[in-house]
Amino acid sequence: QEPLVESGGGLVQVGGSLRLSCTSAGYNYATYCMGWFRQVPGKEREGVAAITSEGYTSHADSIKGRFTISRDNAKNTVYLQMNNLKPEDTAMYYCAARQDSCLAWDMHQLWRDWGQGTQVTVSS
Repeated sequence: QEPLVESGGGLVQVGGSLRLSCTSAGYNYATYCMGWFRQVPGKEREGVAAITSEGYTSHADSIKGRFTISRDNAKNTVYLQMNNLKPEDTAMYYCAARQDSCLAWDMHQLWRDWGQGTQVTVSS
């Protein structure tokens, strides 16, 4: 059973918005670096954004200005606000956690804990 659980995905039209949430019922990730990744079939998992335990953020160039990562440590929850969605944003979105740091955050091989994913589909 994955330690992280994502929610908030769905079908949305071009230009629409969604907010993804990621939480854990069994573990406190307040001191962890948290991140969001996405993947389409046949392609490598792509880093979307990451946030340190103190709230410092990094975002991929492809979504900068449209997506925002945030966290609420009191709720043990990480969010990904996605605005102005485009068809190329269609993917399975995964939440991830790592204990060491957010260095090289876009390398999925460095992340330890993962969720099961939530599908985002943007229709044109």
